[in-house]
Formats: sequence, C-alpha cells, structure tokens
Amino acid sequence: MAKSKNNAKKLSYIAVPSQIINSISSSSLQSLLESPKKCARHSKFFSFVKWGRPRLFLFILSLLAFLAMIKLGFNLDTPFPPFPCATSVGFSKSMPGVVSQEGGVLDGADDTVSEPLITSVQLHAQVPRGVETVEEVEKSEFWEQPDGLGYKPCLGFSREYRRQTEGIVKNRRRYLMVVVSGGMNQQRNQIVDAVVIARILGAALVVPILQVNVIWEDESEFADIFDLEHFKSVLANDVRVVSALPSTHLMTRPVEGSPPIHATPSWIRSHYLRRFNREGVLLLRGLDSRLTKDLPPDLQKLRCKRERQFGTSFICLFGYKDESASDSFSIEKNSECSHLHFRFAKPVQELGNNFAERMKSKGPYLALHLRMEKDVWVRTGCLPGLSPEYDEIVKNERINRPELLTAKSNMTYHERKLAGLCPLNAVEVTRLLKALGAPKSARIYWAGGQPLGGKEALQPLINEFQNIYSKEDLALPGELEPFANKASLMAAIDYIVSEKSDVFMPSHGGNMGHAIQGHRAYAGHKKYITPNKRHMLPYFLNSSLPEEEFNSIIKELHQDSLGQPELRTSKAARDVTKYPVPECMCNDS
Repeated sequence: MAKSKNNAKKLSYIAVPSQIINSISSSSLQSLLESPKKCARHSKFFSFVKWGRPRLFLFILSLLAFLAMIKLGFNLDTPFPPFPCATSVGFSKSMPGVVSQEGGVLDGADDTVSEPLITSVQLHAQVPRGVETVEEVEKSEFWEQPDGLGYKPCLGFSREYRRQTEGIVKNRRRYLMVVVSGGMNQQRNQIVDAVVIARILGAALVVPILQVNVIWEDESEFADIFDLEHFKSVLANDVRVVSALPSTHLMTRPVEGSPPIHATPSWIRSHYLRRFNREGVLLLRGLDSRLTKDLPPDLQKLRCKRERQFGTSFICLFGYKDESASDSFSIEKNSECSHLHFRFAKPVQELGNNFAERMKSKGPYLALHLRMEKDVWVRTGCLPGLSPEYDEIVKNERINRPELLTAKSNMTYHERKLAGLCPLNAVEVTRLLKALGAPKSARIYWAGGQPLGGKEALQPLINEFQNIYSKEDLALPGELEPFANKASLMAAIDYIVSEKSDVFMPSHGGNMGHAIQGHRAYAGHKKYITPNKRHMLPYFLNSSLPEEEFNSIIKELHQDSLGQPELRTSKAARDVTKYPVPECMCNDS
C-alpha cells in the first residue's frame, strides 16, 4: 500500500493566455491534451522533467509563454473591459429572449432561440481572416460625420413671450390634465404638445398620466421613466408643472376634450378657454399628432427644448429678440445647453450610459433601430418575407384584428413595398449597410423589440456583421431585472444607446427615429442614415446588377440622407423637433 501511494501521479498546471491558445492549431492543441507514449529517444528528457528539475522546466515553459505574449503585442483586451468576468461575456448569435417593447414575447415569434453566451476565446476565434483591424475599422469613411455647417441650438424668445411668462407661472386658477398613450416615444411627443397647450391656455400642467396600453402592458408612471424634478425646473420660466391638483380643485368636474388634427393655438383658445376659466380644470386625451406643426416662433422654440435631454455638450444661445431692431438678437446668457426639458430617470440613464460605454470600448459603433416586431408587420400592411408560414401568421392577424392596420388598405403589399412604406427586413438592411461601406467588423447595437421569427429573422445580418449586440448581450447578470416587463424603460435604454452612437439608422420611420434625428441635429448633426426606400428598392430587385455598380448607385442615392442640416421651411408641416433649422438652430450666417 505504501508503495502504491508513493507512485501516485502528481499533476501540475500552468495558466496560458487565450491568445496563445488561438495561435495553436487544433491538431497541436490536441497533441498537448493527449498523453504521449514514451519512447527510448525521449526517455532521458522525461526523466529529467519527472525526477530532475521540474521547477526549471516550468520556468522555461512560462518564459516561452511570456515571449509569445510579447510577440502578440500584449493584446489581452476582452470584448468589454468594464466587465469583471471577461470570459463569460460575448455575443449570443441567437439574440437571447428579448422583452418585446410591444408587450412581451409576441405570438408566433421564436421565444426559444436563446443559447449560452460564448467565451471571449470563442468570440475571437470566429472572426474570419482578412477582416479589418480595429485601426482600419476606425479609419473607414463610413464613420465620417456630415458637415453641420456650424449650426448650434439658438433659442431667442421674444420680449412679449417673456412678459407673459410671469402671469402664466403665477396663475393658480387653471390646471391642465392630460392622458397620453402609446409607447415611450409616442407618449413623449404628446407630453411636449401638452406643454405647448398649457402655455397657449396660460395654465399649470399637472404631471401627465401615462395610459396602460393593451399592446405594451406597461404600468410605468412619469417619474419611473423621466426625471420629474428636472422636468419641473427646466420649464419654470415657461409653464408651471405640478405633481397633482391642489385641494381647491379636487372636487371640480373637469372640462374634457380631444383636439382635432392640426389644431392651431387660436382653435384651442376659442374652444376651451371660456369653459376652462369657469371650471378651472381641463382634461385632454388623444393628443397624438393633434397639434399643428406650424406654430408661432416662440412656441416652436418651446417644443425644441425637448431635444436637449441628456446633457449633450454644446453651446446654446438664450435670449430675446429686440423688437426695436428688425432681426437683431440680444443675448441674455451663453451657457451649456445641457439637461433641458426631458431627462430620463437616474437608474435608466445610468444603465443606458453604461451600455453605450461598453459599445464604445472598442471604438465607433453603429446603432440600428430594427422594426421587425409582429405588430409592426401587421400595422403597416407589410410582410416579413421570412417564409410563407410567417407571412401567413401576419395575414391571419390582420384579418382577425383589422383595427391594427394603420396603412392604406387600398394598396397591395407589393405597392406599399415599392412606395417605401414597409420596414426593411434583415436582408435589405445588410445589403444597404454593405453598399454604404460599413466594415464587416463594425460593432453594431440593435434596438427594438423581439423580431417575428427570432434568430431566423436576424440571421442575414448576423452572418455578415458578427459584432452585433443587444441590451441583453451587454447586460451584466441582474442588470436588466429592475426593468423586466417594462417596455417603456427598455425603449428608453435603447434610445440612450442609439443616441450616443457614432452612426444611427432606422429600418423604418417612427417616433423613436424622428426623436433621435432631432436630438442628433442638436448634438452637431451627428450621422443619421435615412434609408431612401422608395428609390433604392427597385435596384434591390434587380439581380443582374453587378455588386460594384449596385454599391455606387446606393451611395449616390444616400449622399444627401446622412444627417446634414435641412431647413424645415423647405417642406410644409415638418415637425420642428425633427428639423430644428432654422427656428431653433443658427450659425454665423
């Protein structure tokens, strides 16, 4: 027994960096893992290792490993340096189960596509040879920003506006209550209009009530999503915001109403002001896209305040127009245009900032807002094109719930597609990005709810661009738990990461895309790609077109759709929050 114990095998281990593992071929790695058979030629060597100087042998092996590290340039960075456990972080190509921003996992979607995250070694190994280096990716012309022509936020309220402010903020008789509906971005648009209506009527604004939507099923309140105290303080010189009705008005029966589309300030005053003065409380519902886009200059500037929500650093001019001189502008103060109007609640903002920092840890990144959820296909009257089975799911849902169809019902799917009214699918997004010169190694953040079809719907994009991440991929264990089943908070996180990206592109128009377009304009006209769907899709359908010619055509079609300054006045009824030039931005000219 004693002899048996003495002869027991003793095993020694050393740590070898993952870069060395990557440099060893699979056959060589296998030979290291398998015990070699003894032979006479090597007997003396193994005798030296086993009985001679094992410490010296380990020292030599460690030295060789160190030299290999030097040769590799000490490239030990993990995909996301802020993570404490780098080897457990990676890209889940399956796009793990996403909480849909339209109210959970959608019927018919693949809710079982989640796979374990792969390690950083696997992530490194799956990047094909010939892919651009980090330096090459950063130098790609794809990241070049448009010429902002020197435009910066410039809010000059008139003397009359400022003169009226004192009486409005001191008013204790009139209180406006509003109920806003839809998703987070849709609700925010209605809140902005409520602020303007409160100013028109000279009323205090009660903190808006967020209606629980049958699709989103999110019971979040205003203060759960936005920074309430900040909202109040920013509007202190425009509209008084109160958390609740005062005791003097609690028993008042409010005047109720819902403005028509394109309601003007004069219409609002003539229809509500007299009864409002009598009753003291006005309750408005259904404000979505009801206020006219062509407002007086001061009210346009009030709407513009919404875009400086997250502390973007740029100089903003505040002041008032000198009525005695035609176009002269008196500067009252010159300060950072940071933290105005909206700002997300602290927990939401901090997590969104963390995700953006993790995306930027390896250089520039692209944010995609992919509109591929089931309800989007149903509402637009379009088809995902994944397979006949998924197209049938959408058609049946449209038949069973015709009220969801918001597109023109007299057009066929093919007509809507060619008219540019349908969201781009993953194949089309991939071809567009490639044509515009996006590097294969570009880091991509995709925002949006669970796509119909799950992993299958995104596979063409994943196959071409392997560094693609969602908030679930970026989150540390437990980070998203406080926001589970809260679609509005998830949408807010997507908004923050998307707004901070170097390049942003939506696959379809919508409230989020429009809001980010205006926000990026205020940040100096950061690159924003607007897919020219109507003109580019015929070329997508032309399979005989050589790739080089196709890419050249697509680039030319988008040369003026990259976020350059565009005058709102060039097109009637444009929203100033999307096109802030010239009412809310100015340059030296």
